[in-house]
Amino acid sequence: MAAATELTPALGAGAACRAVGLWRGAPGRQQARSHRRAVMGPPKPRGPRPCPPLALDAQEQLLLDTLNSERFADTAPATVHATLLDEGQYLGSVRTMYRLLAANGGCRERRNQLTHPAYTKPELLAVAPNQVWSWDITKLKGPAKWTCYHLYVILDIFSRFVVGWLIAPRECSELAQQLIADTVARHDVEPGMLTLHADRGAAMRSKPVASLLVDLDVARATADLHVSDDNPYSESQFKTMKYRPEFPARFGCIEDARSHCQAFFAWYNDQHRHSGIGHMTPHSVHYGLAMELRVIRQAALDAAFLANPNRFKNKRPQLPPMPTAAWINPPPEETKPTSEPFARTLN
Repeated sequence: MAAATELTPALGAGAACRAVGLWRGAPGRQQARSHRRAVMGPPKPRGPRPCPPLALDAQEQLLLDTLNSERFADTAPATVHATLLDEGQYLGSVRTMYRLLAANGGCRERRNQLTHPAYTKPELLAVAPNQVWSWDITKLKGPAKWTCYHLYVILDIFSRFVVGWLIAPRECSELAQQLIADTVARHDVEPGMLTLHADRGAAMRSKPVASLLVDLDVARATADLHVSDDNPYSESQFKTMKYRPEFPARFGCIEDARSHCQAFFAWYNDQHRHSGIGHMTPHSVHYGLAMELRVIRQAALDAAFLANPNRFKNKRPQLPPMPTAAWINPPPEETKPTSEPFARTLN
């Protein structure tokens, strides 16, 4: 403060305060305090705080002993208060009871609560088909209210190809086990090369499915429960199916549902141009035909450019690059390897 006062005549008050790291009004406040002490003298020490007239003092221990007694140990303070009033006693208010219990560790959950360990999201990367599959179960409405059929779908996250599906009247771990085993055998998946991702539903966490994956040497990854992005690829595929114009409000029977799904999955795999894989069909990406189609598409763009360059502002059009990786729960950007391909969108 003294340094700022000395510099003030040469620099001005504001510049002097900034030079010594003080705010602009610090010297003035210090002068006002000094003047107040000179006029009024040093501040008087505060006396002891008087006891509030409503304080319980000696009665608090009696009230605490009553609350902790065998009679009222399992009773809520409001009930203790009412019971004592019925007996013609008043030891303190309900709020005072809560205050005493809180100060002495009596306000806590009496039962032993289950503690959940910290959940770590699986970070799964696929750079080719049959490396990471995602599977889930959705409900299709039946003919009457509260009736539904269960659609099991297994999806390859790299190609978006539906590798297996079935419809059943109920959710059953044995049916899921059969579907997974048949799908792995049909696509000749090599042991130790596949990871199967799912949410934490009952069928996904069942012992039959877990035992099967161990026998097939397939890794299992489960997402967190009750979150919006627990199984994004499967949820995106279900949305595509249910938002199609031909998707009915209800199915008349399970055979109608199977017939509809057969037509839909044939269209989805062979005809649907998916935006997440460069508007290729899942079939072409899954079976390595995408590069041939890119050559055909680029030739069409080149022909259009040569026919009318001004239409493209004299700049040869290029196809957008094909995504070369698919992530589930990608790590933060700063932790990704610099040579790693970018992740694919989910549209």
